[in-house]
Amino acid sequence: MATLEQLTATAQAEIDAIKTANGGDGMFAQVNKVRREFTEAEYDQAVIDKANIDFDQQENGYKRARQEAYLPLAEQLDMQYWDGVNGTTLWADHIEQVKTDNPKPV
Repeated sequence: MATLEQLTATAQAEIDAIKTANGGDGMFAQVNKVRREFTEAEYDQAVIDKANIDFDQQENGYKRARQEAYLPLAEQLDMQYWDGVNGTTLWADHIEQVKTDNPKPV
């Protein structure tokens, strides 16, 4: 797992590459219907924002992925009911599969 400082260095390299791509195309903002290149402060903020987003994804991305993968609660409750009636483990199997497919970072 990367530290925030490492991700910031990576983000700096990526933003610098965009800044100088195609002979210096850079990144642009739309202000009062006028397109202008980012200021140095905006480039610096873009690096900070990218590093923070990447860090959040690294630390918490598995949570969002699990939330999307879990079945709705009503279906989970129905699975639990039928597991009790039929002596099956469908609900536990579903939860285990979601956790296996979206592991918590170590």
